[in-house]
Amino acid sequence: MIQADITIWMIQGNPVGPSTTDAVWIYSLTYGGGIVSGDSISCEFTIRDGCTAVLTTQASTKVYKSLGSKCSEQFMEARVGSDALFAVIPDPVTCFSTARYSQKQVFRLASDSNLVIVDWITSGRHERGEKWDFELYKSTNHIISDDDQPFFLDTVLLEREGIASMVEHMWNYQVIAMVILWGPKLRHIQSQVQEDVRRMMSEQLHMPSGGLSRHAKSNSDPNSRRYFAKPTFIASCSVFGPKGSGVVVRIAAMTTESVYKFLQHELAGMEPLLGVTPYC
Repeated sequence: MIQADITIWMIQGNPVGPSTTDAVWIYSLTYGGGIVSGDSISCEFTIRDGCTAVLTTQASTKVYKSLGSKCSEQFMEARVGSDALFAVIPDPVTCFSTARYSQKQVFRLASDSNLVIVDWITSGRHERGEKWDFELYKSTNHIISDDDQPFFLDTVLLEREGIASMVEHMWNYQVIAMVILWGPKLRHIQSQVQEDVRRMMSEQLHMPSGGLSRHAKSNSDPNSRRYFAKPTFIASCSVFGPKGSGVVVRIAAMTTESVYKFLQHELAGMEPLLGVTPYC
């Protein structure tokens, strides 16, 4: 088991990006570049009042094959102070064939804390023909007030059980992702993301009236979906929390590159806060 406790104060030194930005960037590293069967990693962060911290990775988090029923685990708890910003913007998790992986992230916020979470997974090692070939993937995210009131409780569970395989359920989608934006410093980004997702999906899912009438008779046919091309990128957006403090975006995409481009574009407005644009 690996454990770490990190407290972010107002750190003096060379900032990331312009001299007007004071953000601490933290890179999460693992021995051998991945997580092996049975690993258990635990981290705690405290972001003090008025501070800005970024937690990221140098590459995708690789989860190697499981030995028996052993599950690799990661747990993180973060406390974000008043007027502070914590951005958790890693590269995606990539589970190898037969891997078993579970992670949980708990964020405790003050009333005016700011938080960005990007949580995403790819289908596996495409070059080796592995697509949704792992045994278990579980990701839990909790956002809680400093007086223990829950704002956001979410779990994604992918498990290779039952009649239909994960490959059948995913249809050709190779990435699923979730993006959470919370707090007053991110209002302009929240508004832009909601507008962009609304416009994007309206364009992708728009169907000319002629196309609808041409295939209207096929709607009762269980195979009728073959008449309509699946969008290569699907996103939904919703508001949560008191007074709409948070926005959550959920994504399914056929390529990892398309998600990177989406994140780079939508989080570009964070450059003044973080020093650089995320995912550049």
